[in-house]
Amino acid sequence: MAICGYGRVSTAAQKLDLQRDALTKADCTKIYTDHGVSGAATDRPGWRKVLKALKSGDVLVVYSLSRATCSLADLTALLNELQGRGIGLQSLTEKIYTTIAMGRGMLNILGARNQMKRELTLERVNAKLAAARARGVKFGRSSTPSDTDRECALNLDLTVAQAAKRFGVSKRDV
Repeated sequence: MAICGYGRVSTAAQKLDLQRDALTKADCTKIYTDHGVSGAATDRPGWRKVLKALKSGDVLVVYSLSRATCSLADLTALLNELQGRGIGLQSLTEKIYTTIAMGRGMLNILGARNQMKRELTLERVNAKLAAARARGVKFGRSSTPSDTDRECALNLDLTVAQAAKRFGVSKRDV
């Protein structure tokens, strides 16, 4: 029986130290990680490797359910796959262990809660973006000046800062 750990952080700026320490303390013999990868991403190399390495009788340990899946559907599919292969799942933060009925039940409840939190976050982000657009905020890269605009700026003998201001672009795009 092997105890394999999995850790993931969503952005490159985040650190895996807390998760690694907790997984090591949980006696994980091997720890797989993904750094700077969203839980919604379909291509997570560390996740693929840990699922491939697990055998019947093994236990997959995650720091938190949100590190393994991002929706109730994903959690349900994962549970079905692991149970079908005879593999247990342990979540350290939620203190859940799927080898017992209470652990499996709590896992479904917490999975639904995590999905709701993710959906509420997306709703808030989309509402804030819509409100900003309504106020006239433009997102994305600014337009670059045309060759004619650049030629005009040269003829007017403008500095880079003056040209950027006049044509409504960043100094980098002049």
